[in-house]
Amino acid sequence: MARSRTERARAGEAGEGAGGGGAERGARSERGARRSTRRRAALGIAAALALEAFAARAEDAAPRAEDSAARAGEAASFPADAGARAGVGAPRAGDPTLSALAGELGERARALVGEDQGVHVEAEDGTVLVSQAAARPVHPASVSKIPTTLALLRALGPDHRFETRFAATGPLEGGVLRGDLLVEASGDPFLVDENALLVLLALREAGVSRVAGTLVARGPLLFNWKRDGAAARLRAALEGRVAPRAWDAVRAREGGSARVPGIAFARAAGDGDAAPGAPRASTDPHAGPDPRTLLVHRSQPLVPLVKALNGYSNNIFAPLADAAGGLEAVQRLARESVPPALRAEIVLGDGAGAHPANRISPRAAVALLRALQEELARHGQGLEAVLPVAGVDEGTLRHRLDGPGELGHVAAKTGTYGSYGACALAGAVRTASGLVYFAILNRGVPVEPARRRQDAFVRALLAALPTTPFPYDRDTTPAFARAEVH
Repeated sequence: MARSRTERARAGEAGEGAGGGGAERGARSERGARRSTRRRAALGIAAALALEAFAARAEDAAPRAEDSAARAGEAASFPADAGARAGVGAPRAGDPTLSALAGELGERARALVGEDQGVHVEAEDGTVLVSQAAARPVHPASVSKIPTTLALLRALGPDHRFETRFAATGPLEGGVLRGDLLVEASGDPFLVDENALLVLLALREAGVSRVAGTLVARGPLLFNWKRDGAAARLRAALEGRVAPRAWDAVRAREGGSARVPGIAFARAAGDGDAAPGAPRASTDPHAGPDPRTLLVHRSQPLVPLVKALNGYSNNIFAPLADAAGGLEAVQRLARESVPPALRAEIVLGDGAGAHPANRISPRAAVALLRALQEELARHGQGLEAVLPVAGVDEGTLRHRLDGPGELGHVAAKTGTYGSYGACALAGAVRTASGLVYFAILNRGVPVEPARRRQDAFVRALLAALPTTPFPYDRDTTPAFARAEVH
């Protein structure tokens, strides 16, 4: 079956296209078997066995020489222990087994990720297992989408649906709308070709075959992952001018074997986004004295919507921040959601991670993950509801951390922005005692080596802890099919 556009949102649009390559996966089966045995033991036994495994792998896990040169230019203005000296993020006194585990994981962070790279790992109870360059704000790339996700959930609620209303400014006579077709948008980020075809089918069913006027857009209209203020791209889709695969996807869900004729609009001046002579969409504020609603398109609920966008790391998050009150509101909420000492370590130039001013420290990223988990828990959900699960969900983590004992054990947000030497992985693993949060923010390291380092360290974390898969089954329903048209 042809995949829908919503299932093909590309990382290239998302600011994560710098560099390729996946993680190394050697000897996974053997490590997976060792982890299965350790999971039957208590945390202390698991940690002890992990220490032996770490020592045996230390030499093989050391960073490659080619990576060292890339790290040579890393700024050292923030000492790795700055947070601990300030009294923030310091390991808590407690179980000596956890203290030993913290020491070993710290060694692995230095060996696997690089001693000048930012890493912060924190257990559910606040025990800090690793804190390396954790107070240093660096460019977080698409990890910036975590505070935007939090702000959207807080402002709109998990069940929110973005509505796009289609109304007539004149009477309908013999299949002809004697006026304009008005589109009142609310910033739906998942309005794409397939959704437009659902609207087209509904308009035809309502008896509309031709519009004597034009298409008038009001409000923040997004279409096919971009702003579409003049509604030129939406109009082309309503006219039936979409890729065949979009029709194939809609027919597979809605039934039928033939395409429905598009809506014909009266001709107007040419539009740069349309074919020569095609009618031009308008944003003229005049839409008639009393527009009559023909139908309302409602997006899929917010939780699966942001999960899909986070999975493919689509930069539509930048304008989507407006739905949460704007960028200033997103940054304010992010700072209010972390301890006071961490607030200056969050700077957002946009809500997606594509702005050069964006900065988040590893420990602040973990604090934001905690805040996001707490917000989701209020609604009976967890991080896996809005972040991709490695090896399970489509997107940037589909082929990472997907070996035995890894598949389904990590829910995280990737981040890559090569222009600023930023590559990140921030998320959590699940244990019987609660989540263990981590943030790895690489700076000045080529993308492929950075991803290898991140995956190697997360594997070390999985080997040290008795983790279990997230309780999650991927919904294979196409995103457009979760929308509603009434």
